[in-house]
Amino acid sequence: MEEKLRVLEEMEDTIRTIGVLTSGGDAPGMNAAIRAVVRTALSKGLRVRGIRRGYHGLLREEIIDLSARDVSDTIQRGGTILQTARCHSMRSPEGQQKAAAICKKYGIDALVVIGGDGSFAGAQKLAELGVRVIGLPGTIDLDIACTDYTIGFDTAVNTAMEAIDKVRDTSTSHERCSIIEVMGRGAGYLALWCGIANGAERILMPEEKDDYDEQELIKDIMANKKRGKKNYIIINAEGVGDTINMAKRIEEATGIETRATILGHMQRGGSPTCKDRVYASIMGAMAVELLVQGKTNRVVGYRNGQFVDYDMNEALSMKKEIPQEQYDIAKVLAL
Repeated sequence: MEEKLRVLEEMEDTIRTIGVLTSGGDAPGMNAAIRAVVRTALSKGLRVRGIRRGYHGLLREEIIDLSARDVSDTIQRGGTILQTARCHSMRSPEGQQKAAAICKKYGIDALVVIGGDGSFAGAQKLAELGVRVIGLPGTIDLDIACTDYTIGFDTAVNTAMEAIDKVRDTSTSHERCSIIEVMGRGAGYLALWCGIANGAERILMPEEKDDYDEQELIKDIMANKKRGKKNYIIINAEGVGDTINMAKRIEEATGIETRATILGHMQRGGSPTCKDRVYASIMGAMAVELLVQGKTNRVVGYRNGQFVDYDMNEALSMKKEIPQEQYDIAKVLAL
């Protein structure tokens, strides 16, 4: 009898079906991660179910079976083949309980969630309700504290860098000041990296929004003009915003033609870079391996040159700040 109970318990713990969803903002490389989850799981004899439109689709039972063929010819595509959406209902206990019940209804023994902190918060609640979950960091903002890399950042920053190079060309031709807004509502990593990579004269980030002095910026633009500089590039993060009005104020104060360029959602799209394809693939495969090993409520990350995993509660409690030394270097190089 005891042996029979032990076998039954082991059967309950065995993973037969893995669900996968993408949540929050899309990011290049998400398809590589989905593909890796599907093919790694299938190689182990597991079934995979894709959930369309993130948690929103889960609550609406938009659930499909995924085969190896379904993820063929997807690794080079931007966005997410499963689509994504925001879901306010997952913030409520009722929504969370419904989501857990739907996972049980469709025989989803474990769930791989690809997204940012908000997506992980939803996964954390499902874990508390008995759903086995693994989180993969998918966000172009690079703002997840437990990892040095997030799926999509490398592609997004390269897309922005190339666009800013083009703006500088025309800005130099017309001897203009250009304010270029990159994405990043609450994190300035895209702005910082572009500022360094594009040789910007000034970087404005949400982390220092309260310290921003527009009059000092105007004085610096005028000083550069007197030194014979033919353009002035300002990288402005979305979280600072007001780019169009800022350009008008600077032009009025300096007399220098000033143009605003908002790169917007073009930064989310495009074919992922090699790094985003490879790292996302490794992370997707690792998520399945962790589940097969019996691990749950984990976040896969990349730290100090190694792919690692963290307890999700620990990961969500971590704080991430802009490296001051990198910002200081950007200021020195802009002189």
